[in-house]
This record gives sequence, structure tokens and C-alpha cells, in this order.
Amino acid sequence: MAWSRLLAWWRLCLGLLSVLVCLAPCVNLQPAENINYNLVHSWADKLGMELFHLGDFITRRKEVQESFKDAKVVSRNGASIVDSMAKEIEMMMDLKVSAVRRIMDTAENTALSHQNDMADKMFSYYNAKEMLEPGDPVPPIPTPAPDMDKDIGEPLIYVQPKVVVLEPRPEFHNTPVNFSVSSVHVPVNVFDRAPDVIKAIQWSENLDQIFRDNYKNDPTLSWQFFGSSTGFMRQFPASKWRKDVPVDLYDCRLRSWYMEAATSPKDIVILMDGSGSMLGQRLDIAKHVVNTILDTLGTNDFVNIFTFDKEVSPVVPCFEDTLIQANLGNIRELKEGIELFRPKSIANYTAALTKAFELLEETKLSSRGAQCNQAIMIIGDGAPENNREVFELHNWRDPPYKPVRVFTYLIGKEVANWDDIRWMACENQGYYVHLSETAEVREMVLNYIPVMARPLVLGRHDHPVIWSQVYADIEDTKISDYLWDMNQCENQKADVLEYWKVQDRMLEPSEMHRRKYRRMKDTWNQPLDSKMYQFMTTVSMPIYDRRENANITEEVLINEALWELQTRETRIANILGVAGTDVPINEIKKLLSPFALGVNGYAFIVTNNGYVLFHPDFRPVFQGYILKPAYNSVDMIEVELLDDDRPARDFNPVLMTIRDSIINQSTGSKWMLVKNHFDDMKRVARIKRQYYWTAIKKTPFTLVISYPEQYGVSHMDIRADQEIHRISIKGTNLRSVFSGKRWKIHPDWLFCKHSNRTFKTPEIELLYFLERMSEPGWRWPGSRSAMPPEHAAAMFCDRQLMQALVFDARVTGWFSNNTSFNSKDDKGTSASSPIAVLMGLLPRNEFKQRFGVTVAFLATHSGLTRWHEFHSNAAEESGVGETFSQNNTRAIDEIWYKRAVDQHFVREESFVYSVPFDAGESNSEILVTASHAVFHNEGGKTAPAAVVGFQFQHSALYKLFHNITGNACAMDDKDCYILDNNGYVIISTRVHETGRFFGEVNGAIMKRLLEENVYTQVTVYDYQAVCFESKNDNNASSMLLSPLFHLLRVGKWLLHTALWYIVQLLQWAPGVSSHYADMYGDSNDTEPPPPEPHPEHHGRNGNGHGKKDDEIWLRYLTLHRTRLKACDMKRELYTLFNEKDNVVYNMTAHACERPFVVLPIPFSNLILLVIDQLCPRDGSVVLTVNPQPIDYHLSVNDSLACYKQAREFNRMRPTSCISRHANESGIKLCGKACSVYANLGLLLLCHILSRWL
Repeated sequence: MAWSRLLAWWRLCLGLLSVLVCLAPCVNLQPAENINYNLVHSWADKLGMELFHLGDFITRRKEVQESFKDAKVVSRNGASIVDSMAKEIEMMMDLKVSAVRRIMDTAENTALSHQNDMADKMFSYYNAKEMLEPGDPVPPIPTPAPDMDKDIGEPLIYVQPKVVVLEPRPEFHNTPVNFSVSSVHVPVNVFDRAPDVIKAIQWSENLDQIFRDNYKNDPTLSWQFFGSSTGFMRQFPASKWRKDVPVDLYDCRLRSWYMEAATSPKDIVILMDGSGSMLGQRLDIAKHVVNTILDTLGTNDFVNIFTFDKEVSPVVPCFEDTLIQANLGNIRELKEGIELFRPKSIANYTAALTKAFELLEETKLSSRGAQCNQAIMIIGDGAPENNREVFELHNWRDPPYKPVRVFTYLIGKEVANWDDIRWMACENQGYYVHLSETAEVREMVLNYIPVMARPLVLGRHDHPVIWSQVYADIEDTKISDYLWDMNQCENQKADVLEYWKVQDRMLEPSEMHRRKYRRMKDTWNQPLDSKMYQFMTTVSMPIYDRRENANITEEVLINEALWELQTRETRIANILGVAGTDVPINEIKKLLSPFALGVNGYAFIVTNNGYVLFHPDFRPVFQGYILKPAYNSVDMIEVELLDDDRPARDFNPVLMTIRDSIINQSTGSKWMLVKNHFDDMKRVARIKRQYYWTAIKKTPFTLVISYPEQYGVSHMDIRADQEIHRISIKGTNLRSVFSGKRWKIHPDWLFCKHSNRTFKTPEIELLYFLERMSEPGWRWPGSRSAMPPEHAAAMFCDRQLMQALVFDARVTGWFSNNTSFNSKDDKGTSASSPIAVLMGLLPRNEFKQRFGVTVAFLATHSGLTRWHEFHSNAAEESGVGETFSQNNTRAIDEIWYKRAVDQHFVREESFVYSVPFDAGESNSEILVTASHAVFHNEGGKTAPAAVVGFQFQHSALYKLFHNITGNACAMDDKDCYILDNNGYVIISTRVHETGRFFGEVNGAIMKRLLEENVYTQVTVYDYQAVCFESKNDNNASSMLLSPLFHLLRVGKWLLHTALWYIVQLLQWAPGVSSHYADMYGDSNDTEPPPPEPHPEHHGRNGNGHGKKDDEIWLRYLTLHRTRLKACDMKRELYTLFNEKDNVVYNMTAHACERPFVVLPIPFSNLILLVIDQLCPRDGSVVLTVNPQPIDYHLSVNDSLACYKQAREFNRMRPTSCISRHANESGIKLCGKACSVYANLGLLLLCHILSRWL
């Protein structure tokens, strides 16, 4: 019995043992238990403490805070600030208007006094494209000179170019200029020796004196100019014309400042003949006419285009039954629509005219559109009748007033029905032109502007002042498309070179994806401060011909076949041109005193259309140098993003109400919760902002300021006994507080300026004025600009800013001194922690070697930046401080400054750490930037005084992290990361991941962090994005009827074949390929080596050059052209969930259900994340901060422009509208009739075709 019991017990033990053995593998499947929560917690605490004490000791932040103890904190009055800034801008703009008015008045008087002068065709003037500088070679006289210029029918005239001395001037962006004379630019389509052109050039040379006087009275003036209605532009000061594109396409009459000054706002309907006869060259000319008309329109104009055959159809279907604002985006949409148009059948002029009149009438009755001038533009090859009934019904109801002008453009060389189409223009206060060549289109189309200007001219005394929308100072408005085409060509060349290097590996999916991603990444580069272009607004004013009658010579039809030149006197109302001056946007910004708004405060200006003139989020350039397609029509509600979680373009009614108040030029204020993105749209902050706005009087602009409510309501100020004149009396040398070289001031702020002097650097300029302030009798100028009559002060200083700057320099002068930290007299000895004491025992030259510290810095609220370097040896090393000071001089506008101030309200005693984005992909040394905000408190108020920080080597941070964690994070079973508050990798065991967004490294874990409220997701909409759509390269003429289409197909085949042979040559001829690589290759190739090609990519012969591969390569190499397109995108950005005592930080790892531990790193903006690598990882989950297109679920034929048009915003019309005058009916000039020439050959061909077809 005992034995049996013992046997049963033995069997039970064996069974249990077998179960345990079977379960042993299952026990090993729980690796997450190996992540010790307490151990990770100790890592985070130790790392945070050591970093904080290092930063605390290096930056001496307590001593910096103590330095500001004598300052006071006062409330910021937003209403007073915005009113003061608006008045400054108003005074400055009054100066510019006065200068333009003097140019206008002088031009009208000069033209009248020289009306009887004879045109001197040999007159010599400073031609901006031909004038020479001393030492330039004189171009040879053309030999043999032809007897006759065939194009103009006159002997060829040669006048030797004039010589002028030019000197670069910083106020004109270092453009070489001459202040004694003006230069003249003549478009390529204008003959400068034509009588009317050369005569205007002659008399307008007398404007040089008024140009010089204007500049003497107001040295802040930029370019002054007179744009003549004959096409040339006289510009002061004189300068050589620079070309942005190979062909000079500039014509001042197509610029917004000219067009809007020469005519009041207008509603235009363009009707394009769609009959079958409008084919080939006629269609090309007609499209060119339409595009030129569109180029003459501005943001205060409205337009639509209809084609008509049997039916009347809009070229953009979604624009039917409405007129659209002529901004860049809509104009681009119309041009693309007209490019796709193909003629069909017989044209119905009656239906087209009826449609146009009804649309214009409905627009006026509904108070939409421009509500001023109205016109119909007809482009066709002849009308079968004059449609008198239509005009009587719609346009002749209130004689002699005709509300709609009609302009007609007859297309074609051999046309018979010209009289009816001319009658339409002449009987409706319009103009008629006959076009037979593409080259004459621009000049002929521009004839409509003087006609629409007649009511202005007849008014004589009313000269409207026009302020243009913001624009880039470029020669050709289509330069974006040109640069994008060039970019695509460069990409194709790069593909050829890369194929030579890697050959078949280039076709691997990973390589193709890498290349595509790299190019897309380039397009996402949208710098806020592009140096490629100068952005400006222009103030302009029309110039009238004061004559009421003039003699004209014209061809008159005597009988059916005889034309005769006759001279007669007739009533005229001619516009001579437009006077104007540029106002650079940067000059306006300098009047805004950003110091008064503080960190993260900003100002912007809104036009009457709701568009921003400038804004801190105005991003007109992408890829660093290409203008966006609709860069200057950015609405204010597209850059002020409310934090309301609404879908894209579902704008908050509160924001829309504020917008209406702003464009109506009211005065008001409001606070809003907004999403502020920064750092290349890769970071975001959700803050409450206060807004104030008021009108800039006598302009269409409204000024808006904004600052954060949390820390913007108060600001630092100095006490009376700290003012400059008082400390000067006490014997303080003002220059001495700016001793040494380790300091700089904000380069874009206006501290002091001298009207007649320029300085090499802002620091030299500051020292000059400090010396002047120390002199007896110094008085502060009261205003940045003088009121008319323009007796501008010789110099100006911002008193409040200068007082703050000198105070900051005095109290922080000790910071830049390279004294040893263990000196008893050093302010750094107050630190008392053990680590700080240990650091205090080290000599200064040990800090870089032991801790990797390269530089410590201080930036104050007044725009002062100081720094001092750390070197690894006693001898001074050059380069460290210089590198920092070159890239970090903008004080409160630096990213590290803004982030430090925001972090102060998360945790006061903390530093913000950051590394450059994607820093691990570069081979250069990575620097970590740490910054901490110093606030000053007084009387219950607090304000940011300064930010201190330091930069240290990333390798040193990694070494410190490794010393704390030991080998735990180096094992294969764990993965350790340090992430910043926006989810970017600061530390990873794989250095190449440094600077990347963690969601792209491990999307599954990032998703869990999001679900557990470690991070929150913030959606940011980008309404200024650029997309790329496939470009149709077909000729505009009919493909069926044009032999050019077949020639293009042959050319394409030849190109493919040539490329194939080039590639083979590069592979088979090492000498040739080596030379090609030396000439065009990139010697600093930093891309990682490509992987080995897949075996199935090789051809049958094993050398990788099979026929199938060649075909794949040729298809890939062929340039697939795209065109730029304005679009909307969104980014999903992330920020730490900053709730105190977040429970997620108390959670331990739990098997593979929660295979990680996440903890905040104290005294920082960082978190420590430890992941168990043995748990399965879902690689399909990827979270990205890259922009993604927004799907509006549009129909096939709709576009973003259609979507926006359906949600049109309110706008304020310009105050000036002069569209009619009682005496205009007396002017009978409406264009020349056309001559009909019989072409017997063509008649014979038509007869034969009519018999056979």
C-alpha cells in the first residue's frame, strides 16, 4: 500500500515536471518583463539632472536673471501699439504718394510744353539694355548696314550707346546705379525710333530733375519710374537691365501698378469664336490674344471666358454664370482652360453677345464683381451681322451712356467681313484691331487700356492713388513655369549621371522611391525669408495728356480698292502713362517695431481683398527659388489657423467676422485660440492670441498685430534712472558696454538709421549712433517718417528700443567674457550642486573635451545676442563663435528662443533640446542646441527678459546616455530612444535616425503613444501648397490638321533613340564616361551606397543590359513634364500631452501587449522610450509629418479654384471708380479698318476643294 502511494506521487511529480517543461518556451515569450520600470526611471532622472546641471552651470542662468532685477514689468497696450504703428506707416506712405504726385504733375506739364517738338530719330538716351560703363568695349557698328529695315520700312538707325558710371548701393540691394540720370527700358515688341516713342523718350528726359529732387527730399525712396503708354519705362536711378529669363519679356504696361492706375476696376467677358474656320494659326493668335488680355487684369478686376459656336460654353465649366476675381490662381485656371479649347462648328454671335450682356447685368444687379467698368472682348475671324438688336436691347437704353464697352479683335490675314465686327466696337465706345501675326498681338491688345482710361483723362483733375498687391520684383511673371521646366531638365540630367554610376540598381523600387522622396522633399522647402526675390508694393498715379484736340494721320478708304493717308484734327483723351515708386515690404516691416510686440508677437497687413501684403506665414517661394503659382493671393484666413478642429476650408464664423471688420477698415480687437506652426511646418503650438487692428488711412490696407495672451500682455521696461542720458551724465561710456566682438544685434530691426549714410554692418551703425548720443545736445527724433512736405530728418533712432538695448548690454556685459569658471570673481561660482562644484574645478579648456560644449549664448528681448566659445585646448580656435553668430543673430525670432519661452509654461526649471531635422543623414558633426527662458517678475506681472543656452556635440550627449544606461540599450533585446516634445529623435542607438520623426522610424509604437495620450495629434492645413499635374505638350493647333504634331512624334522617337545610345556610350566607353563625370558629376556625393541589384534585373547575357531592361530604362529616363498647380495640403503634427501627473508615465511594460516604457526626462522637453525588440513589430504602420494632399471629393472637371470660387469671401471695393464721362461720346477714334487683299492662289485652291469635297 505504501509503495503504491509512493508510485502515484512519483507519477504526479513527473506529470507536473512535463507540464513545466512544455510551458518553458512560453515563459521565454514574455520578454517585456525584462524592461525594469524602476531602472528606466532612474535613467531618466539621472540624465535629466546631469543635463540640467550642465546647462545651469554653463549658461549661468540664475546670474542672468539676477542681472535684470532693476528692470520693471509693465502692461502691453495693444490698441495703442497698433494705432502708433499705423500712423508711422501712414506717414511713410504719404511721403511716397507726394513724390509720385510731383512726378505726375511734372510729366503732364512737360508733355504739354513739348507738344510741338519734332521727333529726333537720332536722339541718344541711356538705354538700360545697351548703355556702357567706363572700360566696356564699344560694340561695332553693324556692317554692312542694310539700306532698309524690312520690318519697319525705314532705313536702319544706329545710335552709339551712352556711357554711364554705376556704383552698387545697399539701399538698392547692391544694384549698380547712377543718381544723376535715369535709364530707359524699351520692350522687344516696341521700336524705340518710332516717332511717338522717341518723342516721348525725349520730353520725359526732363523728369530726371524731379527724380533727383524727390530722392533728396526723401532718401528712403526706392525706384522711381514713368511708364509710358507707348511702351517704354524711364527708371531712376539709372541701372542696367537684368534679365531673369533668356528673352526680355518685360513690358511695364502689363504690370499691375500700371494697369490699375490707368483704368478703374473692370468686369470683362471674353468671347472667343469657336467656328470651324478658327484653326491653325488663327487659333494660336486667338489664344495669344486671350492670354494677353488676362495678363492685363489685376485683383480688383473680374473676368470670365466663353467660347461660342452653336452654343455658348465657359472654358472652365465650374465658372459658368459668374465672373471670377482675376487673381493669379484664377487666371492660371482660365489659361489652362483656353489651352484645351478646340473649334467645332458655326459661331452664333447673337447667343454669345446675349449671354455676355445678361451676365454683366446680373453681376451689377447682385452687387458682385468690380461694379465699375464693364466690357465685352470679342475674338473671331468675322461676324455675319452686326447684331444691332442685341445692343439696342442691352446697351443703348440710356443714350448717350453705354454701360458696356465692346472691343473686337479680328483674326486672320484674308478676312472679308470686317465692317460688322468693327461697327460693334465703334458704336459701343470700344476699339477694333485686326491681327494677322502673333508678333503684333501684345501691342494691339494693349490698345484697349487707353480707351478705358478716357473717362479718367476727361476728368482731368482726379488722379486716383493706386496701391498694388504684393508682388516679386521679377522681369517675367511666368518665370515660375520657366524655372520649373529648367528644374525638370536638371533632374533628367541627374538621372543620366546616376544611371552611369549605379546602372541597373537605379531601377530597383527602393532606389526609385528614394529618388522620388528626395525630390518631393525639395519641393516642400518653403523658406520664409527667401533672398531670391525682393517683394514690394507700388504706389502709382495716372498721367494725362492735357490736350483736348490733336492732329492724327490715318488710312481712309476712298473706294472699294483705294486707301489714302489723311491728316485731320480730332477730339482726344489720351493717357500719357503712369508714374510710380516701389515700396519694399522689408521697409514697411522696419516701421512695425517688432520689439514692441515681443517674442512670438507679429504684425501683418491685409488688403481690401482680404489678401495679406505680408505675414510671418506668407510663403511665396518653394524649393528655395521658385515662385508659387498663386503666391500673392493668400487670404488672411488661410494663414491664421484657428484651433477649432474644423475640416479644411470650413472656416470659423468668428474668424470670418473678424476678417470682414479688417477689410472694412474698422478698428477692433479679439482673442482667439490658434495653431501656430513653425520650424518649416514641422512643429506646432496651440496658444491663445490677442489681435488688434486698425486702418492705415488713405490706403486700402489694414494693420493687424497679435501676441500671445499667456506672456505677451506684459513686457520689460527700464526705470527712469537707467535711461541713456542719465547714465551718460554719470560718466558711463556707451560704447564700452558693447566692448569686444562677441555680440550682435538683430539684423532686421530698425535701431537707428541715417538717411545719407550706409554702414557695413548693423553693429558698426549702432556704435556710430552711440557716439552721437554721447555728444552734447543729442535729441531723440520724434518719428520714423516726416510728414509732408518731406523735410525728413537726417537720422532716426527708436528711443524705446535703444533704451532697452543699452540697458541689456550693460547688465549682461559679463556674459561674453572668456574668464575661467573657477575664478572667484566669476559670476558662475554661485552654483552649489555637487556636479556644478566639480565643473567649477575644471579649467575652461576642459569643457569641450569632457562635455562637448562648443558655445554658450544669451539673447535678450531687445535683440542683443552674446556668446562665448569653449575650446579643447588653451589656444583660441577660430570658427566656433563665428559659425554660431552667422546663423543665430535674430534673438527673439530664433526658433530656440520661441520654444524656450513656450516651455517656460510647461516647466519653469527646464531646457529645450533640439537637433537639426534629419541630422543623422549628413556626415557632418551634429550639434545639440539647448535653451532656457529667463523671466522677470515684478508686482504680480511676469515677462520674458532673455533666453540662455548652449550648443554641445551630439556625440557627447550619446556618450553620456550610454554611460548612464550601460550596455542595456546596446543589447539586441531593447531599443532606447530619446524623443523631443514634437516626436523627433534626439538619441537613438542607430545614429542615422537622429533628427527623424519617430513615427517614420517606428509607426506602431508612435501610434500607441498617441493612443495613450503621451502625444496629441494636431492637424495643420497648408493653403499655400504646390502640386504637380501632368503637362500636355501637344501643339495648340488641331492635331489632325497640323503636320507639326507628326513631326513632334518623329522627334520624340529620335530623342528616345539618342538617349539609348548615349547611355550605352557611357557604359561602354570608360574614358568618355570618366570625362563626363568629371565635368558634371557631384564630387561630394553623400548618398548611401545602393544595394546590390536583384538577379532578375539582369539580362540573359548576365551583364545587366538586356533588351527588356533597356526599354524600362528608356521609359524611366523620358522626361514626364508636369506643370505647377496651387493646391491645399495638410500635415499631422504632434506635441507632448503636457498634463501634469500624466498616468501613462506610471505604467509598466506588460508582455507584448505594451512592449515599452515611456518616462519624461526631468528639467527638459524630452521623453525616454525603451522598447522591447523581441516583440513582433508591425512595419506597415507609418506616421509621418510630411504634407498630404487634401481630398475635397471634387468631380472630374472641377479643381481647387472651382472649390474656392463656390466659397467666395467678401471683399471691399476700391474707393475710386471713374467709368463714364459726358464728353466721351465726342471721341470717334475706335481703330483702323482693315485692307482686303485678294489672294488668287488661295481662291483657286478653295474653288478646287469645293468641287472635290
